Amino acid sequence: MTTRDDAGSGHVIVCGVGGISTRIVEQLVGAGERVTVIDDSGRGGIAGPMRAEVEWIELLPDLPRTLDVAGIGRAQAIVCVMADDLLNLEIALLARDRNAVVRVVASLDNTAVARAVAVGNGPGAVLNIASLASPALAEAALGRHATDLEIDGIRFVAATLDIDADSTLRELFGDLTPVAVVRGRESVEVVACPGRDLAVHTGDRAIILGPEQRVRLLERPSAPRGSGHRLGPLMRARATVAGVLGEFEPGLFRALVFMFVLVAGSSVLLWQNYRKPGMSLLDGVYFSVETIATVGYGDFSFSDQPAWLRMWAIALMIGGITTVAVLMAFITDMLISRRLGNTSGKRRVRTMAGHYLVIGLGTFGLGVVRELIARGKQVVVLERDERNRHLTELAVLGVPAIFGDATLAVTLDVARATHAAGIAVVTSDDMVNIETGIALRDMFGDSWTAGPDVPVVMRVFDRSLRRTVADRFAFTNAQSTEELASPWFVGAALGLEVTATFVIAEQTFIVGTLDIDPGSALVGTAMADLVGAARVVALHRKRSGRHELPRRDARFEPDDRAYVVGTAGAVIALQQSSRASSGRTVT
Repeated sequence: MTTRDDAGSGHVIVCGVGGISTRIVEQLVGAGERVTVIDDSGRGGIAGPMRAEVEWIELLPDLPRTLDVAGIGRAQAIVCVMADDLLNLEIALLARDRNAVVRVVASLDNTAVARAVAVGNGPGAVLNIASLASPALAEAALGRHATDLEIDGIRFVAATLDIDADSTLRELFGDLTPVAVVRGRESVEVVACPGRDLAVHTGDRAIILGPEQRVRLLERPSAPRGSGHRLGPLMRARATVAGVLGEFEPGLFRALVFMFVLVAGSSVLLWQNYRKPGMSLLDGVYFSVETIATVGYGDFSFSDQPAWLRMWAIALMIGGITTVAVLMAFITDMLISRRLGNTSGKRRVRTMAGHYLVIGLGTFGLGVVRELIARGKQVVVLERDERNRHLTELAVLGVPAIFGDATLAVTLDVARATHAAGIAVVTSDDMVNIETGIALRDMFGDSWTAGPDVPVVMRVFDRSLRRTVADRFAFTNAQSTEELASPWFVGAALGLEVTATFVIAEQTFIVGTLDIDPGSALVGTAMADLVGAARVVALHRKRSGRHELPRRDARFEPDDRAYVVGTAGAVIALQQSSRASSGRTVT
């Protein structure tokens, strides 16, 4: 076991191994930070290429001792991203108790606990991975190629625009900020934060960031996607009839056929053989139905009829009452199922079209539901567990739920997946998400390879797995939640305020806020002299109270607040530069 007793100050402690913690460690190491990992895996140290780049200690039963060995008293930050919320909470509280100025960044799924811990937490942040990633997942399900942001009190939009003429970014978009240029469709090349004089060509795509009103003028109008609607009267009637018939068990129809044959045969038999005074065909039908229904008005008697006809009357009574009992059982079962169907949302969904289907009601699923509801969309949830703890909130939101296995085509058909405006597959199990994605691909058939009309976004936690399944199964919109969420944790650990994250062709971009200290190395630096894939979108000159969209010759001034966009590594590196100054050690 390696210890930090003789180490210098200012390192970052990361609690947890695997998943999002691996990505956090990679970004911290890439930013030049010294990292100590508290290994909770029980495998005797971290694995992979990062092993040689970090120091690690094993998680001891004595948590205070573990933190002391990790050097909590000299650390600049501690990031708690273990799988156990209770352990994250305990470590966060102990760390704050041992170091009042350390940045404590903790992942907590429980919203109420997270709010309580955040009060008086001091430097750092309490973050919820689901809430960080949900907006991006919702945007993907909406089929939007734009991300809404609020920067310095101004609404900005990062929009993906198709290039339809050979030109330069400056000629096409003026002084708006180019975030990236994507070239190619199969072999994709991404130019991150290019200069405005970059030449672009027909077929390229540019991601442009700027004030909402100006960017909206450049976007091509598109048909609005579903806020949810009902089918037309005829289609709705057909769907209703088909839905009601579909709620009955097949045995009901066999019982109805038997009853029809019994009434028809008895009617003809009585019409031909009943004597004294005789029966018409209508009398035969009337008496057969009367007998089966056990009414018995007494208007016909078999006392004077042949023995075999009286035996037939006995058989008719027994067969009739048995058939009625079977029918009543099927009808009662249907009524009970229908009542349960009302609760689970099947009846509400039956005639629905243009809705958004969210598969999986975990913390991610609920976050996506909230985002879609906030945008005025009609949402349907497909969930496996009928005792899911989030169902109460779902009922408050007025969102119908359907219960079943989302990997089965019949369940997706009940949820009317092919009639949805967008689908988000966000269960907590990556394998279930992949299976569901494959089932959806089979449902859409040939249209999938050309890009289905219905946007389908699939949550895959692990980024390497996301790339593999995206290439193998043509999942063009698989999102890695660790890619979306990790920059928030890294930023909070280093004092960077992250505003938003989004992924462009497998590269993570972030929008962050930098405070330029009077002693910062960036003071006096011109925007044109910034090195790396990061750009300043807006400046708040605190000393003069001015707000501006900086030009190339604008320079940083002391106490400025800068709003920066770029790749995660570039923005973090710029933030490191903003903290550095000649003759001063960053702690």
